[in-house]
Amino acid sequence: MIPRRRFLQAAAASAVVSAGAAALPASPATAAAREKPGTITDLGPASVASPLGNAEFVGDVLYLGSRGLAPNVVGAWDLGQDKVTAHFDIPTGVGIWAMCKVGTDVYVATHTRSDLYRIDTLTGATTLLERYSDDYIWTMAASPDGKVYMGTSQPGRVLEYDPATGASRDLGQPAPGEPYVRSIQADATHVYAGVGTNAHLVAIDRATGETRDLLPAEVADRDWVSSMSISDTHIAGGMNSLAELLVLEKADPAAYKVVKATAPGEKYIVSVLIHDGYVYFAGRPSGTFYRYHLESGAYEVLGVPFPEAATVRILEHGGRIYGVQDPGVFVYDPATGAIDYVSHVQKGFKAAPEEPMSVHSDGRRVYVGGKGGCDIHDLATRQVTRLTIAGEPKTIMTVKDTTYLGVYTQAALYSHRAGDAEAKLLFRTGQSQDRPKDLVHDQLTGLIVMSTQPEPGHQNGALDVYDPRTGRLDTYRPVVERQTVFSLTALLGTVYMGTSTQEGLGAPPVTSTARLAAFDLRTRRVKWEIEPVAGAKAVTSLKNTPLALYGITDTGVLFEYDLLRRKVTRTLKVCDRGGDLMLAGRYAYTSDEDAVYRIDLARLTSEKLVTGLASDWFGGGSRINIDPSRKALYALKGRNLIRVAI
Repeated sequence: MIPRRRFLQAAAASAVVSAGAAALPASPATAAAREKPGTITDLGPASVASPLGNAEFVGDVLYLGSRGLAPNVVGAWDLGQDKVTAHFDIPTGVGIWAMCKVGTDVYVATHTRSDLYRIDTLTGATTLLERYSDDYIWTMAASPDGKVYMGTSQPGRVLEYDPATGASRDLGQPAPGEPYVRSIQADATHVYAGVGTNAHLVAIDRATGETRDLLPAEVADRDWVSSMSISDTHIAGGMNSLAELLVLEKADPAAYKVVKATAPGEKYIVSVLIHDGYVYFAGRPSGTFYRYHLESGAYEVLGVPFPEAATVRILEHGGRIYGVQDPGVFVYDPATGAIDYVSHVQKGFKAAPEEPMSVHSDGRRVYVGGKGGCDIHDLATRQVTRLTIAGEPKTIMTVKDTTYLGVYTQAALYSHRAGDAEAKLLFRTGQSQDRPKDLVHDQLTGLIVMSTQPEPGHQNGALDVYDPRTGRLDTYRPVVERQTVFSLTALLGTVYMGTSTQEGLGAPPVTSTARLAAFDLRTRRVKWEIEPVAGAKAVTSLKNTPLALYGITDTGVLFEYDLLRRKVTRTLKVCDRGGDLMLAGRYAYTSDEDAVYRIDLARLTSEKLVTGLASDWFGGGSRINIDPSRKALYALKGRNLIRVAI
């Protein structure tokens, strides 16, 4: 048995070696020149973007709503002047997913928090009307008599707002127990709600509140009715995860058609519009634009306006069809079949710092992931370039001269070499997965491993084992039964996994405690599992030295796992909410929204290295990454990227 003191010294001192840097003592001159630990260098806005969440026409003006900005805005693109002529601030919420109009007023709903606003397009006045307790307002539509209906989560319920009286009414859960109402429409007599995570299409009688599920038995096992449009005679709903369009007659819902989107790998129908005898609809991940003729049943692929872009809304104006996407707006002319693409930013729409999702340094540059790609900060020149990716980079790492990015949705893995204009898609996980959680490279086997969370409502996360030499992908699901693998670290052919009890979003956890597990990359089997910290719901980050594992939980508890004795030997409460964990020499570093903490691994004590960050990460929480030199961390202060000397 190794003496306790020698074990701690060896484990801590070797942390740098295990991370790929030499643990050499600094010379006096070098030490004198080194920055004082905690010194902050501001590198400017971390990620500047202008992602769109929805849109609505009033007259010849297209009102475009942003998401992820601070504040979010609605920009008025005047088609006559062909420019954005005004912006309206929406000061609360992290994004605008829902918009509709009543007369000349535009209604805007936000998420996290869920607020309802009205923009008077005649006077320019923006008014906060109501605040709701729901996490998200996903969808909104106006009835012919001018009432506003909203679909929310969680739980999945329908709300009514009456502009005439200012009163709100709760119409309840159209499918009790289901967490999401993701699409909504209303006519003179009914509200139609598209529900997930188990699909329902529910008609709610506006007068009596009586409900009727219209979803045909043929598609009752689908995940979502996530997009919808209605006409006087028909309802069209986009369903996940098989990329199907459901079209049924209002007068006889038993008269229906299911239309399968044909683009390779298509999974979602993200937006729908019934217009002039056709159903226009858009798919994801391909970004393909489709059309279905109601009378003849003819089906057409109209084109791919922007590869892999998600279309958040389809609208008609002046005989043309407008598709709203993150990168811009496509315009389809049915008369000619032409598709034009417009950059809303080039028309004057505001670009601003967004809430970032990930941060990673390869030593020469820093990647900051956000909506639709990454901002890449060159540390030498301070220049920032944009790497466009169809999705949201959630986790990033570099192996030699290649950077790998785990991208939501589709649980995709991309690679990028510095200087290349584009990233290369390596694979999409499949297996009902959509959200990458972590990436790790095992030096012994050369394999790259990515962990993923399942789609909303689905069970069992997955582990992807990818060989960059051959391109072979092996996916293991489940790997830890009824949990998601949240964090990873690798040592000599073994991947150590920290889990989360949360499976797909909206699915109540069925296990009570997060686990620590070991996966052998040669036998492809889980060797052991333990519960390292009682009551922890997630191990948010995991790192290793040659002799120990160090993890941090969602409750901010650091634990040390002795690889020789195969047990948790020590724990330390560091902060209230765990984030990323980094190792450098005898120290570990982690953060919460306001501070970076330095942890002495020998003494197992912690102190605040910097405070007052008020970091504004997407979804809350905090992220940090370490420079390969082990001399600095990268984090956020507000929405600015900062370098913190260590």
